[in-house]
Amino acid sequence: MHATRPVRRAVYQNTTNSSLLSTSSQSQFKMAGDKIPYPKHVWSPAGGWYSQPKNWKANTAVMGLAVFTVAGVFFSLSADREHRYKMPEQGRFFPSRYWSRQIREHERTLAPKDE
Repeated sequence: MHATRPVRRAVYQNTTNSSLLSTSSQSQFKMAGDKIPYPKHVWSPAGGWYSQPKNWKANTAVMGLAVFTVAGVFFSLSADREHRYKMPEQGRFFPSRYWSRQIREHERTLAPKDE
């Protein structure tokens, strides 16, 4: 006969507090209550229920730096590949005037030369 493994079941704690229902004995009524029960054996890649890792600030800084770096690479790639068939008018505000190589070279040719 084969030995059977014990069945692993989630153990839930009783979080209902009957003393919260009677406001006469308490001066302050607790509205939110306790956290809901959850199975302790469940693993989640996002951290599971009520996740608050101790190094959340460092994790946030690393991810912010990664997002900023990737956005910078894509911005640089986009600015290098930008091509205009019609150049912006001379006096108008045009944001890509500051980073587009083609527009900067065009404006250098229009600038009066000191000779």
